[in-house]
Amino acid sequence: MKAILAFEDGKIFKGSSFGASGETYGEIVFNTSMTGYQEILTDPSYKGQIVTMTYPLIGNYGINEEDVESCKPFVEGFVVKEYSKIASNWRSQKSLGDYLKENQIVGIEGVDTRAITLHIRQTGALKAVISTVDLDQKSLVKKAKDSCGLLGRDLVKEVVCEKAYEWNKTGKYKVVAIDCGIKFNMLRILADNNCRVIVVPATASAKDILGLKPDGLLLSNGPGDPAALPYVVKTVKELLGKIPMFGICLGHQMLGQALGGKTYKLKFGHHGVNQPVKDLKTGKVSISVQNHGFCVDIKSLDKKDIEITHMNLNDNTLEGMRHKKLPVFSVQFHPEASPGPHDANYLFKEFIKMMEAARAKKKRHK
Repeated sequence: MKAILAFEDGKIFKGSSFGASGETYGEIVFNTSMTGYQEILTDPSYKGQIVTMTYPLIGNYGINEEDVESCKPFVEGFVVKEYSKIASNWRSQKSLGDYLKENQIVGIEGVDTRAITLHIRQTGALKAVISTVDLDQKSLVKKAKDSCGLLGRDLVKEVVCEKAYEWNKTGKYKVVAIDCGIKFNMLRILADNNCRVIVVPATASAKDILGLKPDGLLLSNGPGDPAALPYVVKTVKELLGKIPMFGICLGHQMLGQALGGKTYKLKFGHHGVNQPVKDLKTGKVSISVQNHGFCVDIKSLDKKDIEITHMNLNDNTLEGMRHKKLPVFSVQFHPEASPGPHDANYLFKEFIKMMEAARAKKKRHK
């Protein structure tokens, strides 16, 4: 079946359909990962976006039920150079194409993904449409122009859990995770580090969270424009200084705003498993997984209270910060995604130490 990918600026790519038939809209981004397409598809942070994979062959190891990062795929569409018709892996349970069909995700293959990537890098993030039902190019370009972008959109409400739930029942430390589109591996790693994790929706109030008497708070990743989430920022601001906090990706941006900073949209964002990040304290460079189109503006942060801890070596954007007085820190990249494969695991250990110190301080004051 024929398929067309059309950009809002008039750029057209013709290919073949794989996955579900139909029509889908979103901001188009490129991801530089060679593997991990299943984790990418099920990352709620991709809500509102069409993902182009730069690696040319996708689908060769199929799909399994263990490697998902959420309850279902959240990408709006999937673009690849070549879809592998053969899925060969001992853990594979179904093909990528069948998985996309089951979840109503439109895919297109047989397009020049290098040309797509170069176009996005030159022009910046653009709105796009993939269609297997409307093959009129002018019509599709107009549809792309008229579709919603990401600026000002609260997409968190479309991906979060409806009510609080327990991820696991036991653990030395009780951690509340604010779900803005949380990836399961964050919860898995916390559980592996002797934490009992309770997940609450992004709409949970500071009072709701404090009522659970947590040792620490995890601010999760999520989709869309961080400036469109004042209710989450308000909650984080009210909790500052009351419990240790660890923010990841969107959680980092929420914390940045709660500390008085501002966010802005990157030209084409950071999406992939090979982003170099420098730890300014140790000088060590880690290879990180990233998925974000917005960033905290370093200039907007008060350096009297906030220490910059990590920087992106590709474009010198902010990748990590820590409050100088409060038990609060965050990173823009994804330490739970096992890049390197263990370069960033130490950040979860730091969170545990922070909770230990806070617990010891409480005992001293009793």
